[in-house]
Amino acid sequence: PDEPIPKGKTAQQHLHDLTWQGAAWRYGSVIPDKVHAALEKELALITKMEIAPYFLTVHDIVSFAKSQGILCQGRGSAANSAVCYVLGITAVDPMQVDLLFERFISEERKEPPDIDVDFEHERREEVIQNIYQRYGRQHAALAATVICYRPRSAIREAGKVFGLTEDVTANLSSSVWGSWGSQLKDSQVRQGRLDPSNLLIARAVKAANELIGFPRHLSQHVGGFVLTQDRLDECVPVGPATMTDRFFIEWDKDDIDTLRMMKVDVLALGMLTCIRKAFDLIRVYEGKSYDLATVPREDPVVYEMLQRADAIGVFQVESRAQMNMLPRLKPAKFYDLVIEVAIVRPGPIQGDMVHPYLRRRSGVEKVEYPSPSPEHGKANELFNVLSKTMGVPLFQEQAMKLAIVAAEFTSEEANGLRRAMATFRNVGTINNFKDKFIGRMVGRGYAQDFAERCFKQIEGFGSYGFPESHAASFAHLVYISAWIKKHHPAAFACALLNSQPMGFYAPAEIVRDAREHDVEARHVDVNHSTWDNTLELRLDGTLALRLGFRQVNGFREDWAKTLVACRSNGFDTVNVVARRSKLPKRALIILAEADSFQSISMDRREILWAVRRIPDDDALPLFAARYVEEQPDEEIAPLPVMPLSEHVLADYQMLRLSLKAHLMFFLRDLFRSEGVMSCAEINTARNGSKAKCAGIVLTRQMPGDAGVVFATLSDEAGVANVVVWPTLVETFRREIMGARLMLVEGRVQRGEGDVVHLVAERIFDRSSELQRLSEDEMQNLPTNSSHRHPRNVRTVPKSRDFH
Repeated sequence: PDEPIPKGKTAQQHLHDLTWQGAAWRYGSVIPDKVHAALEKELALITKMEIAPYFLTVHDIVSFAKSQGILCQGRGSAANSAVCYVLGITAVDPMQVDLLFERFISEERKEPPDIDVDFEHERREEVIQNIYQRYGRQHAALAATVICYRPRSAIREAGKVFGLTEDVTANLSSSVWGSWGSQLKDSQVRQGRLDPSNLLIARAVKAANELIGFPRHLSQHVGGFVLTQDRLDECVPVGPATMTDRFFIEWDKDDIDTLRMMKVDVLALGMLTCIRKAFDLIRVYEGKSYDLATVPREDPVVYEMLQRADAIGVFQVESRAQMNMLPRLKPAKFYDLVIEVAIVRPGPIQGDMVHPYLRRRSGVEKVEYPSPSPEHGKANELFNVLSKTMGVPLFQEQAMKLAIVAAEFTSEEANGLRRAMATFRNVGTINNFKDKFIGRMVGRGYAQDFAERCFKQIEGFGSYGFPESHAASFAHLVYISAWIKKHHPAAFACALLNSQPMGFYAPAEIVRDAREHDVEARHVDVNHSTWDNTLELRLDGTLALRLGFRQVNGFREDWAKTLVACRSNGFDTVNVVARRSKLPKRALIILAEADSFQSISMDRREILWAVRRIPDDDALPLFAARYVEEQPDEEIAPLPVMPLSEHVLADYQMLRLSLKAHLMFFLRDLFRSEGVMSCAEINTARNGSKAKCAGIVLTRQMPGDAGVVFATLSDEAGVANVVVWPTLVETFRREIMGARLMLVEGRVQRGEGDVVHLVAERIFDRSSELQRLSEDEMQNLPTNSSHRHPRNVRTVPKSRDFH
């Protein structure tokens, strides 16, 4: 498109002007010589390839986002470009990280560059609609993408054809791990409590396995915009999407690449939303202003926090696998975070590159650079390729350079390999290069083992590619989110809760972690809460976290706004709340069930009773008005105080968390009698000792295709990390995937940096204890009708409340 180009200028002239203005903004009046040379080189190549309008269009989109206060950051290969950095498209200085510009633009490839930009996930639609308005639906549309059958969808579809009931197909699909599992095996069918030898089941499973990977339907790309100068609808039909005011074409990414059309990926990233909200909270409550460029860099205490694996909520490094790696890698500078982001990925893991790198980093293993035989190359030809990673290839760019330097791939062959690696989760074309890659390396004198491990790494990149430039962009957000967590824990927790759903952890774990960082958490309350979670100033000058109405299950945002608008000097009775707000009775019942009337100084059960006595919404106006205006004069027999365990159960049902106690607190005596240790005791147990631990399952993760499952259990004393090796995953698949309350028997393993795991040997699903806890409490209630629990009060948590 030529819209962003001012009249009287060429695209190249305008790009030059913006580039040098941006360089002055980034570096001040004196631009470093290295940066100046890089910009001159890039601008010359951009001029030669006639692709300046592409940069101007992306700059125009990013400028709009910034003008609206929407955080954004370019990633992927664009992070290699100094021009993108000074234009404000990317946030990582390629001069500091020493990235490869040719990875972004290459004259030999003769194709337009690919710039991916992340925007706040809650506000990306504003950017998308601006693009449609700026360029028109005749010139802008989302690309298509082919949706293929995955195991679960294949099982459901095949089950319908073979006449299986919904409960049978649900049992089969529930045995598949994640959305990208492999074909269904007989052992998984048995885990679903079905017989794999049953002829009907066997036929359905066989058909489902054959369907996996087969195209199912055409859908719109998550954010890939095709932008043209001429009318796009003269080349390809532009149709309306299901979403309002969205349009997409029938061509996918590969079609667009073949036609060399311009594509910009306008992507959504939840952490950008969280960071922006945290910055807003810090500005409002602490009077300090920050953005992505002004957060203090290289703060030692931030790295110390990460070295302790204190990373819940931190972007990219909050998974169990990453938190296990942090104390081993011990990041101490920015480039360490780049490696941390990239190392826990299928490429390095499958290529067996992780342990050699860690051994060399810790000084246990000598740093060496593989070399060919003397007659086939120089002994140090891989030094420039692998020196930043101690002789071990970890990044996509290094795999590319290995192919060119060690396997002597031509530019055309290397470009084909790059395309194969860039196809997300599509390893179909990678193996076309296997014999050529390994054979040439071995033929030049490299060790067979090293050549095979390098190609295994490339295969892993085909499953999930992670170039160095991409890792650098993400590492930037890792540091910023970690810095906020360290120095502003209340704002960080509040922003995380207000940005849900995102990340690995449920609200209960986010709040628990904040409380462990000395942040006071306060319950939802009709006199203090707003829709969003907020901060409140404490007497000692610190900030407390006030939970918002958005945490209450079933409560609507418009109800919350109405309640806040009519609050005035506060509510002192339930009747006042009902009279002023005129909320539906259902809304008031939800507030009562969530214990949101604590500031009125009445027990939860009394509040529930009082709310239910309010006339229904369809009551005759005369009687309803009389009730609300006057206090009822009949006496009510005093209700027994709700026991703590019932409070906690109701909290989990309505808020998915409780500030009063943990569910495991009420089951401790039961599990103690079985010899079960608390999470805190597991974390202090002797290395190699046998132990049992039980807790609510917070997370279950299986990184890549490694087959290892990491689970996190929570109880009243803390959290414990569980490792389930692949040999046990199939045996206990149902328990691992379905348990809300899990009991694990195994051995304690103490690793580097005080990382403790309970390595599972047996696993039990004890979720039934939660139901029994509720039943026991209900049995203990008085049976007299005046003391009966109010009708329809839900106390038993549902399964979703524990995931």
